[in-house]
Amino acid sequence: MATAFAKAADTESVEHAARIEHVSKSFTGPTGQQLVLDDITLDVAPGEFVTLLGASGCGKSTLLNLVAGLDDPTVGSITTNGRPALMFQEHALFPWLTAGKNIELALKLRGVAKNERRDRAERLLELVRLQGSYGKRVHELSGGMRQRVALARALAQDSGLLLMDEPFAALDAITRDVLHDELTRIWAETGVSVLFVTHNVREAVRLAQRVVLLSSRPGRIAREWTVDIPQPRRIEDAPVAELSVEITEVLRGEIRRHGQH
Repeated sequence: MATAFAKAADTESVEHAARIEHVSKSFTGPTGQQLVLDDITLDVAPGEFVTLLGASGCGKSTLLNLVAGLDDPTVGSITTNGRPALMFQEHALFPWLTAGKNIELALKLRGVAKNERRDRAERLLELVRLQGSYGKRVHELSGGMRQRVALARALAQDSGLLLMDEPFAALDAITRDVLHDELTRIWAETGVSVLFVTHNVREAVRLAQRVVLLSSRPGRIAREWTVDIPQPRRIEDAPVAELSVEITEVLRGEIRRHGQH
């Protein structure tokens, strides 16, 4: 069934930013049909930050692609409040365009008038703390700066749901920690809903209001945790570490269970 994008007229009346109902996904492989996701049901509330966690190959990115509408579920349905914005692990910026023009391209595709685009791009760069970077080329930006531009471009789509597929995985630890702070701030300021894929347990706990653990293939929801730790959080905070240890033990159990089959 195809993913449905339903834009509500009154966002205050919206019950969910994304609703995933009994979704399964199979691919045809050399040995026949391979079940990647099995009976996933999950809601993301308006303004909620949810992380999808699991071992490599458990179907996290596949599920994110289904929510983005890049593929269709084999079984089940997905609805979202408007078309989601998607941010990848790689920044995917066009190197022949400046930082500002990369953002303006998203605004153009949204139908924003030409005489408004520069001002909006400048404001989005300010939001991600890259004031003065409008005219910089991609090669002039550090890895962290490129991901900030990619985030600004995603926000330029004016979506109520931001899908993030391990966007900080390739960055060094210090840059990643800084961007955790920035993402948390932007999420709080904008009220956007976030569905964030990671294999890093501490990153999941550091960022999210709710952590959803997928079992190894086929991916099923193994367990969920509500993260009742006040923001701002640090990745080294004791409560973050304690919950991370608990989640890691469950994750290891899932990996061991999968390895026995």
